[in-house]
Amino acid sequence: MATIATIGPAGSHAWQAARQYDPTAQLLLLPNYADVLAALTDGQATCALLPAHNTREGRNRDFFRLLGHSQRVHWQDNVTIPVHLSLGSPANDDPIITVVGRPHFLRQCEEYLAARYPAADLLATHDLDRTINGLQGAGRTDFGLIEAEEAIHHYGLMLREREISPHNLTRFAVLGDHLPPASGYDATAVITRPLKDRVGLLYAMLGEFARRGINLLDMDSEIDPQSRKLSFFIEMEGHAQTPEIREALRHVEEEVIQEPGSIRILGTFPRVDIRTKIIKRCGFIGSGEMSQWFARRLTGEGYEVMLSGRSSELRPEEMIPLVDLVAICVPISATAAAIRQYGPLLQKNQALILLAGEAEVSLATALESTGPEVEVMLVHNLWGPKAASMKDKNVSLVRTPRSGLLCREFEAFLYKHGAVISQDTAPRHNLLMGVSQKLPSATAMALALTLRQHDLPLDEIERHATLTSAYSMLAMARIHYQNPRTYAEILACPGEGRRVVRDFAANLVRVLDLAEAENIPELCRLIEENRAALGEDFLHPTMEQALAVDSVLNSRRP
Repeated sequence: MATIATIGPAGSHAWQAARQYDPTAQLLLLPNYADVLAALTDGQATCALLPAHNTREGRNRDFFRLLGHSQRVHWQDNVTIPVHLSLGSPANDDPIITVVGRPHFLRQCEEYLAARYPAADLLATHDLDRTINGLQGAGRTDFGLIEAEEAIHHYGLMLREREISPHNLTRFAVLGDHLPPASGYDATAVITRPLKDRVGLLYAMLGEFARRGINLLDMDSEIDPQSRKLSFFIEMEGHAQTPEIREALRHVEEEVIQEPGSIRILGTFPRVDIRTKIIKRCGFIGSGEMSQWFARRLTGEGYEVMLSGRSSELRPEEMIPLVDLVAICVPISATAAAIRQYGPLLQKNQALILLAGEAEVSLATALESTGPEVEVMLVHNLWGPKAASMKDKNVSLVRTPRSGLLCREFEAFLYKHGAVISQDTAPRHNLLMGVSQKLPSATAMALALTLRQHDLPLDEIERHATLTSAYSMLAMARIHYQNPRTYAEILACPGEGRRVVRDFAANLVRVLDLAEAENIPELCRLIEENRAALGEDFLHPTMEQALAVDSVLNSRRP
């Protein structure tokens, strides 16, 4: 039988958390944190359980100081319970002159005590048994005890008032003698030893995590009372043995702090969710690389993900009743047909997310093909499956009148991972995509066709071009080097974007006619009008950006 060491007495919140963690375990109740950790390291207990964080008082500094110096103890798991604190006393009508409680409970009830017992003496104790027994042995009836209701009854006291510290949750750390394996939805906690002062230290530390896409869940600092140096506590998403976290911690220790052994991994454990998730399961129609890319990141957020497609064993019609959110991620030309086929299968309390590059037809089809209680939203991610993360990547998001809580949760997932979200209407999305995708693709194809038509050697073109004028060659190479189906789909998709390309073609003919007529004054006038319309706020920073790109390209020339 397992033995859990924790702080007593019976009925305390720690006792309740230990019972919740393992109802069959034997409990070893001890008066203070040091004794609890000693019981674990001495082999008296299988594991230990101590409070780590509270919604009212924050991080339990006593716990972290002790754990930071205990090299053989590892944080393995968590139990979160609501903390219902009550006030008890020997009699209901006697005045309370002294209020007794554990230090953290007294801190959690500061507002209540200031309002109800402003003149009372506060007696903080880690050993409730000894303190309460001492007061009762001395015949004292003028004290109150702040504790769980069960603990108040344990000491034979009268219940005076319930729920004196509302909206109170405590997270208890489960401690053991080793780091557990990855669960697939983990977090890692680390602490530094007190560090020497250094300009930009914190900024540089955080940068190592940010550039690797590691999300920080919590961070705190504390001045060491002896050395007066700062130490940092950081909790991050991911298991301690993942390559990203191992590399980030190595760089922080070796390159940033530059002190070997300056970071101690306190533990790695299944992640504790702060916000309530409505979505439990996500299903994808389309099992290609982009669906798999999203599936990996959703799984990392604790969602269960199911993939279905033409080649998968699981069929979409089998998957849809099992999930809360359905994402259609298929080629643009197949999106509307997939919506018409599977949209009618969605029911109330489900959402349909269209991971698509065309908005007008896709959304109209979705709203027609699904019931009025099905949520609908379009998400157009402007990155491919080779992207390491979505941090600082653009995403166009088109809500509908039926975008509700499920859609907002998916949007929050994008935001959390650093995507730059643009809110669009369906026509505006297609018009902007015409400028940013259709037009460059069409221009690049036309340029390649022109080079073929005139049989121009490519190396000769580079020697006759400025760096800026070579940008079109870079775009042409990018489009023709990758999957042609992707760009064919972009060019062929319907909507407002087609108008952009047609208008560009007409304006190109107008410019060419003026050029061939050698009408330089009119060409100058058009350039001046364009410059005024584009504006200094756009032109100046964009010109600076172009010069910076020129500098990079020039440095890479052989």
